[in-house]
Amino acid sequence: MTIFQNIDRNAERWLLLVFYTMLVITMAIEVLRREIFAFSSIWGEEIVRYSFIYLAWIGAAAAVKERAHIRIDVIMHYLGPRPKALLYIFGDLVMFGVAVIALYWSYEAVHVSAKFGSVTDGLRISKVWFLMAVPTGFALMIWRLIQSFMRDLKSLRDGTPVFEGDKLFD
Repeated sequence: MTIFQNIDRNAERWLLLVFYTMLVITMAIEVLRREIFAFSSIWGEEIVRYSFIYLAWIGAAAAVKERAHIRIDVIMHYLGPRPKALLYIFGDLVMFGVAVIALYWSYEAVHVSAKFGSVTDGLRISKVWFLMAVPTGFALMIWRLIQSFMRDLKSLRDGTPVFEGDKLFD
């Protein structure tokens, strides 16, 4: 497996691990500082908040990759492989359109923040780094939707069962 295949397979997993670890360690340090030393920092709360935002958007992209978003799939049990693939393709196309629009408008917010030079209250660094969580998440979603679309087209063409992700309840 090449390095690019490895990144493609595990990128969201690694990013989620980094941001989750950062969130947990910072939160634990801040709780200890408050309880033991009766002192807390302003930057700790910001790191936790922005790590959580990155977790949410990267997690959304990971859920697109694994088809783990909540959906009503009662009708899917009664469809054959081809109609099921067509329905998934339609859903991916709708989500793709929404993601492209959201990517554009989320990048617009980043651009405005960069233009006016806004900084965070505690860390005093550019908010652009933190506002980039949303366009990064949508860009990853678009990439995963393209991959899903290609996979579903192959299933439609071959007549094989479409990838549906792991089932939570069966």
